[in-house]
Amino acid sequence: MSSNDRKTKLEYGDFQTPLELAEMVCRKLIELDVNPKVIIEPTCGIGNFIKAAANSFPSASKIIGVEINQSYLIELRAKHELLQDERCEVKHGDFFEFDWTSLINQFNHRVLVLCNFPWVTNSQQGTIGSENLPKKSNFQKHPGLDALTGKSNFDISEWMLIHAIQWLQNRDATLAMLCKTSVARKLLSYIHSKKLNLASCAIYKIDAKKYFDANVDACLLFCKFDLSSQNYFCDVFSSLESSDGHRIGYHNNLLVKDIDSFNKLSNLYAVNSGTKWRSGVKHDCSGVMEFRKIDNLFVNGFGEAVDIEETYLFPLFKGSDVAQNRINATDRYILVTQKFIGESTENIKTIAPKTGRYLEKCGQYLDNRKSKIYQNNPRFSIFGVGDYSFQPWKIAICGLYKKLEFRLIGEIANKPAIFDDTVYFLSFDSERVARQTFELLNSPVAINFYSAIVFWDEKRPIKSSILNCLNLAMLADSEFVTADAHR
Repeated sequence: MSSNDRKTKLEYGDFQTPLELAEMVCRKLIELDVNPKVIIEPTCGIGNFIKAAANSFPSASKIIGVEINQSYLIELRAKHELLQDERCEVKHGDFFEFDWTSLINQFNHRVLVLCNFPWVTNSQQGTIGSENLPKKSNFQKHPGLDALTGKSNFDISEWMLIHAIQWLQNRDATLAMLCKTSVARKLLSYIHSKKLNLASCAIYKIDAKKYFDANVDACLLFCKFDLSSQNYFCDVFSSLESSDGHRIGYHNNLLVKDIDSFNKLSNLYAVNSGTKWRSGVKHDCSGVMEFRKIDNLFVNGFGEAVDIEETYLFPLFKGSDVAQNRINATDRYILVTQKFIGESTENIKTIAPKTGRYLEKCGQYLDNRKSKIYQNNPRFSIFGVGDYSFQPWKIAICGLYKKLEFRLIGEIANKPAIFDDTVYFLSFDSERVARQTFELLNSPVAINFYSAIVFWDEKRPIKSSILNCLNLAMLADSEFVTADAHR
């Protein structure tokens, strides 16, 4: 594959659906009693879904495909059996410019939108200079810091799916879409947040490695719409052939992985539990801010031995250290320039002159940090610091690893442990309280509670919003401890 072909494949998130999989999807739809009169594939590619649909739904009166890539249309039109089917029509069009509402409104019959949208994010496309993008906007309306630090990055298929369900509102229609499993859940969240109509929803997991050579969790997303239903749940099955599954749904606006299991422990849920899990330090400049201690010398990320005071240096644990239980000692250190967000850094050169000179010397690296969070803040600013950072006892967990394992960490060489921003932690002045809380968090009840919520296929499955919703005071109540002891 040439470099231009690879760029084109990336630009369009181009994972063509194999005919075998397209036929399996259509068989599943027939099993689910889907009987459309009109079938629309908004990004039809080489036409495998059109072929499978034409063979599977003989009662459909119209099958329409739209595709932006002219070479795919040439290949599709060369398939004479499709051209001979007068129900099939293919059009050249850009999804982001096409008038989909007018097309859908031409039909008063049962509509099926069947597709495999691009598997790529807007930031990936921006990186390669792609123009195959919707107009830039924070379309999910993330507030301030969330929008600045990455939550406004989204899968293109998410944006496209949201538009597709808007076409299908207030009509008898079905959506069947191959997508990342995380995108399917985001769509359910969007439908719930906007209180849109949804009769039923299901996720059928597929082997993305087998069919697309992609290392992602993917699925067939099935949504049934009607004129009035608002059923905000989704049944999840391990494959297209499976009949046993579990149900995700909502509890007080929280999307729960296993709603039936969660309901047994829902008394432990609290919107404001009183617990405040924090994330570790964010600095975006590891070459300058992080060190290894080698033969009593501090060596920065550039491999330079640096002569600075230890005043602002603290032992550092990465997410991998926490996840793999490497917590009793460390040769990693981090330069913590502030005790709280927004604190002036001017006094560093007075309190620790060598550190001040080092920061000045490396100032260009820190000044060139791209994130907008550093703008209009003191020079050499970091984020994720406060009084909680400097308390002697902490309970920590890494957000990136697919396991619920909490760690209890005390001071290292009389200094509090600091974490990177992949770690969430609670902090304590009292060792006794820290150990009691640690035992609670590792109890079967707490693990079952979190297990019913966490979606392990997400890039960062464990989040502060999830950790914070467990009411630790309620968990400590003898009723729950006793109930657990007798299970």
